[in-house]
Amino acid sequence: MKLIIAISGASGAGLGKKFIDRLPKEIEKYIIFSKNAKTVLQKEENCFFLDNDDIAAPVSSGSFQSDAMVVIPCSMNSLAKIACGISDNLITRSAAVMIKEQKKLILAPREMPFSAIALENMLKLSRLGVIISPPILGYYAKIKTLEDMEDFLIGKWFDLLGIKHNLYERWRG
Repeated sequence: MKLIIAISGASGAGLGKKFIDRLPKEIEKYIIFSKNAKTVLQKEENCFFLDNDDIAAPVSSGSFQSDAMVVIPCSMNSLAKIACGISDNLITRSAAVMIKEQKKLILAPREMPFSAIALENMLKLSRLGVIISPPILGYYAKIKTLEDMEDFLIGKWFDLLGIKHNLYERWRG
């Protein structure tokens, strides 16, 4: 699987990093940080770090054939640009390509409460097939620590991508 991972916005960038850290090694990871989300990460096997200003990077083309893209976290600025078709950086361009190519695009908006404008943008994107999946807890998962909470969220995103895991306890009724 070729997976584009974007981290936009500074708040919540650690959750995006943990998502990357928990991905199976065999997944090809193309990682884009917005200027506000850049942190020092150690280069991992099968990871390609891309410059958000490089609008000509391979992931900006439908012919690159990415399987899916996630934006964790997704700032309201990035979400609004994606909803309006503004492709002024690699994150928004790659998201536009995923929509155009009808590939899986998952956005994890991080701010709350959501404004009416943000909700309208999310509805518009959802109607286009984009999966809106904010980091919301499932209390049935017996979450006891911050790490448990993060594993639950990452596990839910893995579920959407079809990635097998045992990051949280599933509901058993």
